[in-house]
Amino acid sequence: MAKVIMVQGTMSGAGKSLVVAGLCRIFKQDGYRVAPFKSQNMALNSFITEDGLEMGRAQVMQAEAAGVKPKVCMNPILLKPTSDRGSQVIVNGQVLDNMEAKDYFRYKTKLIPEIKKAFAELSKETDIIVIEGAGSPAEINLKQNDIVNMGMAAMVDAPVLLVGDIDRGGVFAQLLGTLMLLEAEEKSRVGGLIINKFRGDKTILDPGIVMLEEKGNIPVVGVLPYMQLTIDDEDSLTSRYDRKASGLINIGVVKTPRLSNVSDFTCFEQMEDVTVHYLTRPSDVPKMDLIILGGSKNTIGDLLFLRQSGMETAIKKYAKTGPVFGICGGYQMLGESISDPEHMEEGGTVTGMGLLPMKTVMQKEKYNAQVTGIIPELTGELAALGHRHIKGYEIHMGKSIGIGGELPLVLQEGKVYGSYVHGIFDEIAVSVVELLAKKKGLVVQSEGMLSYEAFKEKQYDLLADGIRSSMDMDAIYAMLREATIE
Repeated sequence: MAKVIMVQGTMSGAGKSLVVAGLCRIFKQDGYRVAPFKSQNMALNSFITEDGLEMGRAQVMQAEAAGVKPKVCMNPILLKPTSDRGSQVIVNGQVLDNMEAKDYFRYKTKLIPEIKKAFAELSKETDIIVIEGAGSPAEINLKQNDIVNMGMAAMVDAPVLLVGDIDRGGVFAQLLGTLMLLEAEEKSRVGGLIINKFRGDKTILDPGIVMLEEKGNIPVVGVLPYMQLTIDDEDSLTSRYDRKASGLINIGVVKTPRLSNVSDFTCFEQMEDVTVHYLTRPSDVPKMDLIILGGSKNTIGDLLFLRQSGMETAIKKYAKTGPVFGICGGYQMLGESISDPEHMEEGGTVTGMGLLPMKTVMQKEKYNAQVTGIIPELTGELAALGHRHIKGYEIHMGKSIGIGGELPLVLQEGKVYGSYVHGIFDEIAVSVVELLAKKKGLVVQSEGMLSYEAFKEKQYDLLADGIRSSMDMDAIYAMLREATIE
């Protein structure tokens, strides 16, 4: 079996995902075969593997940091919220069912054999597995039958690192309070504490660390700096949505209640001259140079939200001067209609925005596939994107039919464009920004700009450098032990 270590947090957003990614990159740099693992992930940001299976995007990011291809055994259970009380349950990359939270809570222990099987499969091809927990192990209402925090640690006998977020304040209470709420056997697994997102002079923190170690009886193995990185992970979503000052080029992503796959826009966020805004107010729409409607886990519900909030009217008005681009669920919203005869979402038929000549019918079977292809000939300000090569993946419940023929990889009507391909901008983002700048009579500095793939590699190395310089890696290596599956 591979050696194992687990990263848990005092709360969601403490930085577990990035710590796991950083450790994966460090172990890779040190010559080990390493992979991430998360037994259960709740996220609307997902990915399709080469074999057409769906997994959480955070584990894809961590696999990139580890230098390995993402496999669904790295994330055997994915929960995709469809409402405030229920989620689509995906097991081993395929849809199991839609469940209310209370029903899944009773059902989840039946998935333990699948978790163990996935971990064992991953262990066969790795030297080290870095496991990520979810939320906090001290959520006492969820501790019964836990399969993702201390329950997961017990399944494979993993030592645990506990991460607290000092940027939110109260980090000593976070860490000590979590330790106090753990059972004795659970606390015995915690081999080290990590204070994350520290700014300033560490010597000021030293008296607190001494007291923390005395009261918790567990060493602090790292005080990680607040690192300004552009890396996709679930915990980054809250800051991503903060309002931002205008940039040279402003791209507006319409923020719907069930917006998914926001990683589609990270390629723009790494550009110095570009600001990505997540829009909720109709008055902000006219200020943008490009409007994007992204994916959705409830396309009909999100369309009705746009209609009721006034955003649809603002988008349709903007589309006269454009450009507007829809991806997946956003693409479906731009069409003539969306029908849901199987009640996969809201049921019935709703009128779309009427900006693209296509209709969509929701189906029971989800379509998952990686995609490579050539953008067809386009007109208008994005005409130069025609005939460009793209790659990405499709993941959708609906099937769309063109009014007047087969749907191309990118469908255009006037200044409105749409595609099912997630990741469509990754290889053409620089060109998109150059075209938007040209429309404004501006020039952006794109010379020497890294490809998105090269940019991500640089970010993972910077993350590893930050962690390696501020964490006791000798202590981390000493904590590693061979996994044993119960």
